[in-house]
Amino acid sequence: MIKSIPLRVGIVVLLVGACVHAAIDMEIENKAVDRTIDLTSQLVKISYKITLEHKSKKAISSYLFVVPEAERDRLAFISAKDSSKKELKLTETNTPKGVTFSMTLPAGSSNPVVYIETVFTGSLKPFPSAIGQSDRQLVQYFGNVYFYSPYPTVTQKTTVHLSSRNVESYTQFKPSSQADSTITYGAYDNVPAFSHEPMTIHYENYTPFLTVTRLERTIEVSHWGNIAVEETIDIVHSGAELKGPFSRYDYQKDTRSNQPSVKSYKTLLPASATGVYYRDTNGNISTSALRTLKDAVELDLRPRFPLFGGWRTHYTLGYNVPSFEYLFQNGDNFLLKMRVIDHIFDDMVIDEVLTKIILPEGSTNVKLIAPYSVQRNPDSLHYTYLDTFGRPVVSFSKRNLVENHINDFNLKYNFSRVMMLQEPLLVVGFLWVLFVFVIVWMRLDFSIIKEKEPHQHKE
Repeated sequence: MIKSIPLRVGIVVLLVGACVHAAIDMEIENKAVDRTIDLTSQLVKISYKITLEHKSKKAISSYLFVVPEAERDRLAFISAKDSSKKELKLTETNTPKGVTFSMTLPAGSSNPVVYIETVFTGSLKPFPSAIGQSDRQLVQYFGNVYFYSPYPTVTQKTTVHLSSRNVESYTQFKPSSQADSTITYGAYDNVPAFSHEPMTIHYENYTPFLTVTRLERTIEVSHWGNIAVEETIDIVHSGAELKGPFSRYDYQKDTRSNQPSVKSYKTLLPASATGVYYRDTNGNISTSALRTLKDAVELDLRPRFPLFGGWRTHYTLGYNVPSFEYLFQNGDNFLLKMRVIDHIFDDMVIDEVLTKIILPEGSTNVKLIAPYSVQRNPDSLHYTYLDTFGRPVVSFSKRNLVENHINDFNLKYNFSRVMMLQEPLLVVGFLWVLFVFVIVWMRLDFSIIKEKEPHQHKE
């Protein structure tokens, strides 16, 4: 049953679409587009080099980039740079054609060059969706042969990089060719705006298809020189599901270098991380190796069992770092600068992350500055030993994250140095009361009948 759209909503949609089309300078055209599609991992990374031109030879001040409606929810990251590799600010607008990103170009650019990078998650579909333990893992990619743009394109070329030379099939839209693990489409000339030609590539892909379904990251700040970080992680193998029973004997006998299962993966922690622990519901997991690198601590995590398609694992990872590297002070003003997430594994996908920052008791005027848009959750209180009115907890969440989201957040707050004496004074006060109680207890006489004094014998 098709629901009718309210008149007011329909008018708003039409007005938005009209405004977007009005903002498009029809004299602008994509003079040359060089597009690269990276399908070597579980992520789809698409980069563009776009050379622009104005038919009237005027300077181009702004440019619009459109992500189709079908790919809206899978877009995890996008960035744009000019010819000097300077970051361009993107303004996002939802339109009937998809998500439109507008960017302001440097002044006086008659033939500017724009570099755009996008990362999509969940765009590779296992086909078949279930395989046996010794079967090959094949995936499908569905895309567009043409560059989807609101401007006409004079010439364009697309290069697709695969993780394997074993290609079952691909859309052979002329001119196109395959060489080893690379497929080339084009060049195509005089392509109209918003052109679409379906592209399907079915190929072999054994890269780890791991997805962090939920990550809860807790950062506990102490002004006594330590910051404790603990992560609770749920991971699922999002590749082709395992069909049939699992045989440990066949698994150990399988000597293939490419297998659809995941035995281990490497997590990178800060270089100053100490006291690292790795455990699940059964206790500590000893099948892991820690290696100190120049700029990081590499932790080779090996779950208790290999992960096949559809299999899950749950574990807790924690470590400590010195506060002087991340906590900055100016009088009673403090600034905490730490990462939103760490590097869990290569080409990682995180469905949802919840970050909690536990501040010292007495912290006030808390202000969070996130590196990108996040959902700020209501503040709460956390109680530990010797707390009286609770420690402030700042939390925020975000969905659909990739490695490009490894950035620092800034958390500003006020804290009086006098508050650092609270816990020592509580300990001193408790011990003083305890000693007074012991002294009084020892001096009081609680006996009901007094003992008779011994009779002195007179000689």
